[in-house]
Parts: sequence; structure tokens; C-alpha cells
Amino acid sequence: MRQSGPTGRTSVTGADVSNEDQIEQEHYGRVVGGRLRQIRKQKNLSLQEVESISDHEFKASVLGAYERGERSISVPRLHRLARFYRVPVDQLLPGDDGEAPEANERDQAPTKSRIDLAKLDELDSPDAEMLARYLRMIQVQRQDFNGRVLTIRRDDMRAIACMLGVSEDQAGGRLEELGLG
Repeated sequence: MRQSGPTGRTSVTGADVSNEDQIEQEHYGRVVGGRLRQIRKQKNLSLQEVESISDHEFKASVLGAYERGERSISVPRLHRLARFYRVPVDQLLPGDDGEAPEANERDQAPTKSRIDLAKLDELDSPDAEMLARYLRMIQVQRQDFNGRVLTIRRDDMRAIACMLGVSEDQAGGRLEELGLG
């Protein structure tokens, strides 16, 4: 039962929650829900397909309520859903500023690079071999085996720069020189 006391706080089952805290929790729930929806859609799954594939562990109506931020998800259930989607749990949570992790990366990285995987397979050099192994690892982590081109994120580009022995700023140019960009 919610009651508003003289302090301006709302009491929920004995715990004091300020209006500001409640608004923050609702925002957090909407951001988590947005991440859940985004990941489900990346997996090309409907709510009903998730329900069916999960043997009804995740009901479509409940998952939809999580995604809309209308219902809070418990940590154990979030963990099970992350396992179901085969993503790290932290990918379902907002960053320190309350926004989704991708929003933070987009703000900090001016552009994303793309690597032509078909051209990479044609190259025969130690750099190309090492790069191919690294990119296969990225594909496994992302469960991304669909295309001939792989989008490289900022953190991936740092690692690629180290492999190629260049600075992060020079990595894109080096990939162009190799005919991969």
C-alpha cells in the first residue's frame, strides 16, 4: 500500500521511496525494457516465439510488460533471460548515466568501421590471419554469422589497432590499405 507522509516520501510496504527515486526507477525500467526489446529484435524473435522456444518460461505478455517498462524484472530472471538470448547480463542494463550501453558508445565513437570478411579471406599475410581469428571470435560472441561484412565497434578497433601495430586513429587507414575497409 502506498501512502504519502509529511516528508513527501511514498511508503511502499514499509520502505520510504521519494518521488524522485520512483521516477528514476521507472526510467531505469524503461531503459532496461528497451534493451530487452532491442536484443529480442536483433535475434529476429517475436514475443510469441520467445515464449514458445523458452518452453513458456518467458510468457509473451510478461516479456512485453518488461519491454515497455510496465513491470520490473528480478535479477535472477534477468540473468535467465540473458542466458536465453546468449548475451552478457550487463548488455541488458543501462550504463552509469542511465542510458543503454550502445548510446554511450555512439556518443564517443564518431563512426563505425566495417570489415569486408570476403576480402579478408583472400589475403595471405600474418596480419590478415591474426585479424581473421579475432574477427571470428567477435562473430561467435555476437552470434553474428549472417553477413560478408562485420561492423567493428570502438573497443574492437582498439584491439585491432594493437594487432596491426598502429594507433587507434590509424587503424581505419591500415584496414583501408589492406583493402578491408
